[in-house]
Amino acid sequence: MMHAPIPAADTARATPVAGPAACQGCRTGAPLRTAITMAFQPIVDIHTGSVFAYEALVRGTEGQSAGQVLAGIEPDMIYKFDQACRVKAIELAGTLFAPDDGVKLSINFMPNAVYEPNACIRASLSAARRVGFDPGRLMFEFTENEQMVDVVHVRHIIEAYQARGFTTAIDDFGAGYAGLGLLADLRPDMLKLDMALIRGVDSSASRRTIVASVVRMADELGIRCIAEGIETAAELQTLREIGLRLCQGYLIARPAVEALPSFALADSPLAA
Repeated sequence: MMHAPIPAADTARATPVAGPAACQGCRTGAPLRTAITMAFQPIVDIHTGSVFAYEALVRGTEGQSAGQVLAGIEPDMIYKFDQACRVKAIELAGTLFAPDDGVKLSINFMPNAVYEPNACIRASLSAARRVGFDPGRLMFEFTENEQMVDVVHVRHIIEAYQARGFTTAIDDFGAGYAGLGLLADLRPDMLKLDMALIRGVDSSASRRTIVASVVRMADELGIRCIAEGIETAAELQTLREIGLRLCQGYLIARPAVEALPSFALADSPLAA
């Protein structure tokens, strides 16, 4: 997934090393060539007008886009980059988020760059303790169009994260390498519907039917859906009619670097 929201490397050109060498690579070696920061974009409950989560989106400190940042990440720096993104997002959340409102911090992660989940989460937990951020508010998204090298391993990551009280999500569902089979194998807490399904849902009977069917199916599985990439009021209204509650996109708010952006919905007051 190479659009702006992800702090992930291009797995087609990167073959991660495994095992203890991965942890060693996080602790030692050359520093990242690009200094990073995070922008935040809200995921909003359109029924209540409240924020469910803010997604952390990688940016360069000199204004570089996610794509520009990703282009500078070498294959042997994948682990360090993944850890740096998590830690930076948590550190900023500790400063920006209200301490007791329960709003989640959504972080993209690279399942192919996690060799052992309980080892690779230590830096994130340490950052959360350092800034006083409740780790139970962490939500980890993995992208469906990052090819899963080992689905059993990814399932192990999800189970380990769920056991720690983290929320897990498949990002970009409906695009990429797998679909329903991946959902059946992994059983995450959340499903983010890809913007390709959302774009023009108001004027496409086929898209509306597909989105409505996915929402019903997910509900039966006990999985909550998030619609991402919403850009028009007509799309938002159609999603509301389908029954989707959690929404994200430029219509609601654009990402803000090192800040929590204000947002507005058509039928709710301005919220921060």
